[in-house]
Amino acid sequence: MGKRLDAVIIGGGHNGLVCAFYLARAGLSVRILERRDVIGGAAVTEEFHPGYRNSVASYTVSLLSPRVIADMRLVDHGYRVIERPISNFLPQPDGGYLKLGGGLERTQREFRRFSEHDAGILPAYYAALEAVADVLRELALKAPPNVGDGLTAILDAARQGRRVAGLALATQRDMLDLFAKSARTFLDGWFESEAVKAAFGFDAVVGNYASPDTPGSAYVLLHHVFGEVNGNKGAWGHVLGGMGAITQAMAKVVQGMGVQISLEAPVAQVIVDAGRAVGVRLESGEEVMAGIVIANVGPKLLYERMIAPSGLPADFLRRIRAFKVGSGTFRMNVALSRLPNFSCLPGEGEHLQSGIIIAPTLDYMDQAFLDARQCGMSRAPIVEMLIPSIVDDSLAPPGGHVASLFCQQFAPVLPGGRSWDVEREAAADRIIDTVEAYAPGFGASVLGRQILSPLDLERSFGLVGGDIMHGNMSLDQLWSARPVLGHGAYRGPLKGLYMCGAGTHPGGGVTGAPGHNAAHRVLADRSLLGRLLRRG
Repeated sequence: MGKRLDAVIIGGGHNGLVCAFYLARAGLSVRILERRDVIGGAAVTEEFHPGYRNSVASYTVSLLSPRVIADMRLVDHGYRVIERPISNFLPQPDGGYLKLGGGLERTQREFRRFSEHDAGILPAYYAALEAVADVLRELALKAPPNVGDGLTAILDAARQGRRVAGLALATQRDMLDLFAKSARTFLDGWFESEAVKAAFGFDAVVGNYASPDTPGSAYVLLHHVFGEVNGNKGAWGHVLGGMGAITQAMAKVVQGMGVQISLEAPVAQVIVDAGRAVGVRLESGEEVMAGIVIANVGPKLLYERMIAPSGLPADFLRRIRAFKVGSGTFRMNVALSRLPNFSCLPGEGEHLQSGIIIAPTLDYMDQAFLDARQCGMSRAPIVEMLIPSIVDDSLAPPGGHVASLFCQQFAPVLPGGRSWDVEREAAADRIIDTVEAYAPGFGASVLGRQILSPLDLERSFGLVGGDIMHGNMSLDQLWSARPVLGHGAYRGPLKGLYMCGAGTHPGGGVTGAPGHNAAHRVLADRSLLGRLLRRG
């Protein structure tokens, strides 16, 4: 047993690294424990086929907080993002296609091929979404008001409530719509073209095991548009070197500040003494003692597998057991001998540098979910394909390419006792066939593939239920109620225990916001003023 640390962090994903940075900057001694042999959690770049490398799980960037980028000086450590020339490209079953992005006027011209009405109303739609997204950007880097925190909760609620109360009435109505309505109901209120609604509605099912008809799915749409790339709001891009370049840069920064990083150090148990978290025990038997234990793993993994039930309040444990997980996600990386050739738009072009979305209508997305609920996987999956090697030749040998395939909907647990270990190859074939239908010859160009079923995502990255968000992004699991009301400000139910992962506000995606907020909550709690306010 070594020297007692100020803080030990379970999990070396990006939020754990961000949290470690702010704590170390304040002078705390910190050690990160990562179960895998590489730092970065789900944001890593690895070789999956000889000579072919790609972002393994997370695969594109937009939501990473500009404040985190600036504070950690990531650009000085090689962080560079190439923005997509257009956002998305959606092939249509009738042989047509729709391009989204590249500027307002260009998108309006594209929309006019489908609906003059939709082109005309687009500026108002963007303005409405941006007004609400601005609120989210501001609240994302603030701890939510926490029920039971006395004067602190009152002050936080007043400050954050004032921001919302000060919005124009129309914006408040839009905010209510986005939090409560289904994506289809919300989009039906704006647009008439099914292709246009699909272009925006896709964001509502990313990492969301739900139909676009599910109430609250409109919020997931909003969650995916409040980011920015290189100062351009709502943009998405490719990180040179893959997503692992982000976490490798973060690791260099924190190690330079004295943070210890231990790889192949899986945590078996949080050590609890007299109702307080005092350290962790590794699977190897090593004990790491610390004044503060911070979990960068999901709430289900932390509370159901790392802490004995007897050590937790009964009501809290009951609610954690009811906490919904399972994002319906299936990830693949494929090595390609050549670029795909889409029948609706043959040849190379900007469309291959965008998010290629195979989900032409909201009905298609709804059916994908219904199939998954009934038989475990979609007959025609929702697929987003990115080909980062077009702009980053470090990922593949000359002439070759790599593609990320992010797919929905696939049940976390297959019905009828079937196993993902048995079904994963068939599911992967179905995904390849789905792309093949729009890009003939795609299957023949695949040299190798890396398959991550929901079960693989859980085994490899500790994502219970394969949930890339660490928990559903539904209204009952957001803001102060993420993961449980009364513990929404990054504090666990045990003294000395904190959470800094995507199972806390503001949720999933490579944002760094939970890590930032958790660190600041720890530092505030350590201050005399923080202790006095909590008693108020």
